[in-house]
Amino acid sequence: MRDPIELLARQLLVAIGEDPEREGLRDTPARYARWWREFTRYEPGTMDTVFETTTGANLVAVSAIGVWSLCEHHLLPFSCRLTVGYLPHGQILGLSKFARIAQRHAHKLQSQERLSEEIADDVEKLTGSPDVAVIGKGEHLCMAMRGIRAPATMTTTVWRGALQDSAMRSELIALTSGLRD
Repeated sequence: MRDPIELLARQLLVAIGEDPEREGLRDTPARYARWWREFTRYEPGTMDTVFETTTGANLVAVSAIGVWSLCEHHLLPFSCRLTVGYLPHGQILGLSKFARIAQRHAHKLQSQERLSEEIADDVEKLTGSPDVAVIGKGEHLCMAMRGIRAPATMTTTVWRGALQDSAMRSELIALTSGLRD
């Protein structure tokens, strides 16, 4: 039995007037199916490495985390640059874990709003800190390639706990602005 995703790709090619048997397209349905499986079954590895800390609750920020995701409304890609900030409460999260968390949530059908929320949820759960912020700046091909066909940047924010305070927001933005956003 043929792969159902591969069959869908073949049907799509036929529906748009292409010949899936022509040179250049012959292996496209199989590549298409492989890509969908690779993207949606992405395994980021361990995400829960935390370290005890005795330092005060000073702001920690990780910025310019780049991810690709898929718009759940149009099945088109969007890229997003993420900033994550939090105030440690006794333990800190390993640096690479921020990117792993972001990639885990990006590798599925998604909205940028929910992507930012899910990242904040994981950072809060893993660090035990209710003081978490996530800023996402995304460019969506569903807007740039279809409809209005105008590229634009969408910004989403999640502010929790002490990071809802305007002074803390300002500090996070000042620390991370201009850093490959």
